[in-house]
Amino acid sequence: MWTHVEPAHAVTYFHPRSRAAYEAVGLRGYWRGYFAGRAAPLGEVGAAPVTAAFFVFAPHMVSRALPAVWSLATPQEALRARLTGAVQALAELTYELPEAHLAETAELLEAAASAVDDAGRVLGAANAALPAAEYPLARLWQAATTLREHRGGGHVAALVAAGLDPVEALAWRVALDMSAQNLLLRGWSEQECRAARERLVARGWLTPDGQPTEAGRAGFRAVEDATDLAAARPWQALGAARTDRLRELLDPIAHRCHTVIPSDSPIGLPPRAA
Repeated sequence: MWTHVEPAHAVTYFHPRSRAAYEAVGLRGYWRGYFAGRAAPLGEVGAAPVTAAFFVFAPHMVSRALPAVWSLATPQEALRARLTGAVQALAELTYELPEAHLAETAELLEAAASAVDDAGRVLGAANAALPAAEYPLARLWQAATTLREHRGGGHVAALVAAGLDPVEALAWRVALDMSAQNLLLRGWSEQECRAARERLVARGWLTPDGQPTEAGRAGFRAVEDATDLAAARPWQALGAARTDRLRELLDPIAHRCHTVIPSDSPIGLPPRAA
């Protein structure tokens, strides 16, 4: 279900209309819009809790954006901008789908999102507490975002429980399947990246030449299994039949949203068939 929900959420990061909506309220530059939009459900928050909740960013990178962005746009303005941009993006991508298709998708996503377990999932809880949207695409995107951030909170918990710090988690993914540029894009220095790789070697997750070991792959699978377990409650509440129906409805939406997600995106989605 994550591979179907995540693309619908991710238009907020990659579609030009989302970027334009942030710029329209004064949030110029990609990272201002990113940090303001994603953190806005938390209110006028500073860098420290956002660094903790987002997990993968170097603290100095977050502190360059927060709390300064709130002098450019209030959290309420950022929330309106992110929803406006996401809805415009989805409208452009899904215009061929019938309104009834989108409305049923939104209804089922909202039913799943209403069953999230907020405990320990700060971003998921903050998104779940936002006022309900009115129109199908807005409802669809907000429910997808709540489910996405709920899953992300469980993933962070699994990484912490496994003893992986943010730069180690990224360094592992780089060794496995991700561009090394993603470490630098999140503010980590070459020295910090090198030290993280050395810690993974000492842990037995990487060979001295930086290749994943069987122990590392097993540890990574355990993290992913724990993430899936922590994310299961909404789908259990929705039930197998309605979850299957939602997957069917989301499939063309996810396919269209994939067209704006770069192939080297750091969010880790597998490529979709043409």
